[in-house]
Amino acid sequence: MSYSKPSERTSCCSLSPSKTQERSHARMLSQTTLDSELNAEYEESGNSYDYFKLVKAQRTTQSEPKQLGRPEKVIAYLQQIQRAKLIQPFGCLLALDEKSFNIIAFSENAPEMLMATVDDDAPKIKIGTNVQSIFSGHSVAALHKALKFDDVSLLNPIIVQCKTPGKQMYAIVHRSIGSLVVDLEPVKHTEFPSIAIGTTQSYKHATKAISKMQSLPGGSMQILCNTVVKEVFDLTGYDRVMAYKFHEDDHGEVIAEITKPGLEPYLGLHYPATDIPQAARVLFMKSKVRIICNCRATSVKIIEAKGLPFDISLSGSTLRAPHNCHLEYMENMNSIASLVMAVVINENREGDDVKPEEPPKGLKSRRLWGLLVCHHESPRYIPFPVRYACEFLAEVFAVHVNNEFLLEKQIREKSILDVQTMLSAMLFHEASPLSIISGSPNIMDLVKCDGAALLHGDKVWRLGMAPTEPQIHDITSWLSKVHRDSTGFSTDSLVDAGYSGATSLGDKICGMAMAKIAPNDIVFWFRSHTAADIKWGGAKHDPFDQDDNRRMHPRLSFMAFLEVVKMKCLPWNDYEMDAICSLQLILGDRMNGATKPTGAAGFDNLQIHDIKLDCLDKLHMVTSEMVHLAEATSAPILGVDVNELLNQQNRNNAIKLAKDSCLDSQDGGHQYHKLDGLAELQTMTKEMSCLMETASVPIFAVDANGLVNGWNLKLVELTGLTVQETIGRNILTLVEQSSFQVVQKMLYLALEGKEGNDVRFEVKTHSSRVDDGPIILVANACSRRDISGHVIGVFFVAQNMTVHKLAMDKFTRVDGDYKAIIHNPNPLIPPIFGADQFGWCSEWNAAMTKLTGFHRDEVLDKMLVGEVFDSSNGSCLLKNHDSVVRLCVIINSALAGEQTDKATFGFYNRNGKYIECILSAYGKENTDGIIDGVFCFIHVPSQELQHALHVKQASEQTTLRRMKAFSYMRYAINNPLSGLFHTTEALKSTGLNEEQMRHPNVADRCRRQLDKILADIDHDNITEESFCFELEMVEFVLQDVVDGAVSQVLIACQDKDIGVHVNQSEGFMKEKLYGDGIRLQQILSDILFVSVKFSTVGGSVEISCNLTKNSIGKSLDLELRIKHKGLGVPGEILSGTYKDDIKDMSGEGLSLVVSRYLLKLMNGDIHYVRKVGTSTFILTAELASARAVIGQ
Repeated sequence: MSYSKPSERTSCCSLSPSKTQERSHARMLSQTTLDSELNAEYEESGNSYDYFKLVKAQRTTQSEPKQLGRPEKVIAYLQQIQRAKLIQPFGCLLALDEKSFNIIAFSENAPEMLMATVDDDAPKIKIGTNVQSIFSGHSVAALHKALKFDDVSLLNPIIVQCKTPGKQMYAIVHRSIGSLVVDLEPVKHTEFPSIAIGTTQSYKHATKAISKMQSLPGGSMQILCNTVVKEVFDLTGYDRVMAYKFHEDDHGEVIAEITKPGLEPYLGLHYPATDIPQAARVLFMKSKVRIICNCRATSVKIIEAKGLPFDISLSGSTLRAPHNCHLEYMENMNSIASLVMAVVINENREGDDVKPEEPPKGLKSRRLWGLLVCHHESPRYIPFPVRYACEFLAEVFAVHVNNEFLLEKQIREKSILDVQTMLSAMLFHEASPLSIISGSPNIMDLVKCDGAALLHGDKVWRLGMAPTEPQIHDITSWLSKVHRDSTGFSTDSLVDAGYSGATSLGDKICGMAMAKIAPNDIVFWFRSHTAADIKWGGAKHDPFDQDDNRRMHPRLSFMAFLEVVKMKCLPWNDYEMDAICSLQLILGDRMNGATKPTGAAGFDNLQIHDIKLDCLDKLHMVTSEMVHLAEATSAPILGVDVNELLNQQNRNNAIKLAKDSCLDSQDGGHQYHKLDGLAELQTMTKEMSCLMETASVPIFAVDANGLVNGWNLKLVELTGLTVQETIGRNILTLVEQSSFQVVQKMLYLALEGKEGNDVRFEVKTHSSRVDDGPIILVANACSRRDISGHVIGVFFVAQNMTVHKLAMDKFTRVDGDYKAIIHNPNPLIPPIFGADQFGWCSEWNAAMTKLTGFHRDEVLDKMLVGEVFDSSNGSCLLKNHDSVVRLCVIINSALAGEQTDKATFGFYNRNGKYIECILSAYGKENTDGIIDGVFCFIHVPSQELQHALHVKQASEQTTLRRMKAFSYMRYAINNPLSGLFHTTEALKSTGLNEEQMRHPNVADRCRRQLDKILADIDHDNITEESFCFELEMVEFVLQDVVDGAVSQVLIACQDKDIGVHVNQSEGFMKEKLYGDGIRLQQILSDILFVSVKFSTVGGSVEISCNLTKNSIGKSLDLELRIKHKGLGVPGEILSGTYKDDIKDMSGEGLSLVVSRYLLKLMNGDIHYVRKVGTSTFILTAELASARAVIGQ
């Protein structure tokens, strides 16, 4: 919150999108005023400018009410930033009148750079000179063409050739009011021989970096930032590359960095908002790449025509000279050259989403997330094509940042929801609201804070770093006077909010959020100062090692930032205030006498739930089969069913059973509700069945013997075989001989439960279709299961690829007549469009015209990305800027030789209808085998596929959210483990006797076991025998292993009144062995848990051990027997221990599988002996005697 009014709210709930935007704009205006004042001080003070002193002055006065400064200062400052008449000398500038193309302004170095001689007879560059006398005819034509584009940047760079010297220049064009501003940079083929020309060609330089980012798994913002700075470092060759992130209060932080050896690190540096002024940030939103080649070079003046009715703005110029203050900052950092790329992302505010059926009405709100910054210790020039590639790389990076934000938001929301749910449950079951303080979790777990307190009546309950009870009462009194009518309040600075007692709290308590439940019932959350959480390796800690306060430098910026955030905490985010508001409502209901349901009502609900679980199994099996079929499809395969896939009698019987069970319910209201739901399910089932039978894609089914029992109408049409002719035939008799083994293998695996995807094979044709030759299908296999989960057949959902293959074969042949296909009106030809190597639309077939509503003549020779497809001005509008970037990546990848297959794509056609489709892009080669264009094929899915895709995407997102939540829990559980470790170590140092020491020792071994299990979680194949667990070789005592394992099942034993007995002498149990005792403890605890679970109530579990020297005599064979009473472990769990397929295995079965894998690594195994009334696990493992090991 540098130099601005403290963040303060008088309502618990977060602000609406419009209010949030108003607050952002207000902060920007306030910050701009402060920027202008600092700039004026800099201009007026000269060598006496004291940066740190001014920062402190701003800090001490920021909370005082005042006007937003003098308007003339602000206006002068903004004009200086945007309309300065200086450029850098690595290029020259011309400003042209749009109508006449005469020069109305030029840089002083333009004659020298563009003209070979200065003879009197040679053309001269002066006001009024026409560019036709300077550049070749082709170059002038290219500049004229740029006038026709709404976004002229799409053409940058334009290659122009000077007439007299004949040298080539990069022309980077942008529009200013009434003129066309042209930046000109020399093309240096000798220094940069690999530099390509044109926007699309420029993207090629970023192909490797983009591919690297695209391959990242996601879920880590830090890995993403580290990757992008490394790729920019490799691409540009600068000495230092950093990723800056702007926080909500506009201050900046270096979150990723890579440097050449020997440079001072800036990673972790925080700097105040004024270090990058608001005006500069606005310019970054317009011109996203900024290069400074030499901060020591003398700037070049601009000469303008006299009497111009407008000012020529250089805000979009790549040559614009930097401000003197910034040049000084660079010099002090020993950074002579720099390259900066803006990272602009979507705001992602509620209400911003565009409905699929409605075209976007304007640009989505976007904001500057941060910067990618490159520094060099000597002058450095990077050609424009490489800079353009860097800009594209930054846009792709921004798309990934957006995705990471969404993932973080989902994880955060789930975490808050879980805490709210648990707090609600505690309030529901406990008689007192104090449970939210004394329980676990408590109110401190709801939002990030350092302390919390509850004022209930006249008493105060405190948690963590909270004010004392008198201070809480004093704060309450202040709130009642200043914010009397507010039910909620938050501030990041109690000092700036006007609380007179804030200084007595110190910097440990700076910010506060409050939710008022009732006049005497208030919940508080407290935060300490921001600087407490911030460390930077570059900061100086020696009080005698000081920087000159008048030399602007990163260390001084860091000191200024710490001064700015003095007595401030991190701002309270909207989602945190939403969470507090929700808890406020829950507490309000509870304290106002809301009651929980009675026991009878709960019992009735349980009865209905039991009926649902008991009687709807068959109906669930039928509908689940359909859903599984839809979810198993992958684009462009459709998920639909066929004739006889659903047994009508089974379905009706299932529904009838469910209805009969519901009729037995004593609660008539619930009965009718249940019947309505069943009728709805039956209607849905019938509709899905009809939909599958008439699907527009080939679908068939076979039973467990491979005999066809389903054949839909689409297959009848394609093969010429009727349903009656195929039912009962073996599927292998219907496919071509060349596909026999493929289909046989797919069928075998599917019947084993291993479903295959995208399997290609050929099917014979018959009768009227026999002359057409075999049809080519690409199919997914979906196992069909009965109620018990046994595989009883297989669905095959396919896509007819025959026509697609023929079209692709013609396109891949260079000498083929591909135009005949493109312009063929045959409805079987898919929509196809193409672009040349420079990104101009070169192909647009009849199917594309029909799909989009735009004729071929309307799109040819237009930029494919930017004119044909764009998020604001294109013929076919895309949803947002991220979609434009994704299309650029696809086109760029195809031009680089990497085809894209089955990418999701969508756009609005001429009528405003949103078209969801699948896009495949391939490079088009010329006769020399060089890619000189790209072809894109569009597949528009049917409604069935669109529904299936939506279901699949929703399922994938749910799975991803669960994975992220699981990853968080894996991380968060380390904190209580650390606490457990600290507690056990503390207990050990309290002088306990030998018997008492056993308890902390057992706790310590259980913690170490949990550490190993958590480490295993990081791998996704721990339940496979191929996974190699890490085993330690350390000394241990068998007694410790048994004690640690038994302690983990004692609670389960108490519930079933089961006793655990160890039948072994104490001397034997204290034998010192050598191996992985913790893994052995894990195995024994899992086996004991299974034994206890399947023992009879009141029974017993006996543990016996035996150690013998093996035949070689260098190791010991350990045998552990765990005997338990009862019927024993079910056979299906035991049999699964020795099978490879563990897909549907229970938790007990998985624990036996992992235990067996671990024992096999110890050269042992698991055996199970079942007798009448008792059963026994026999565990074997090979260990070493500790004495033998020491002897060796």
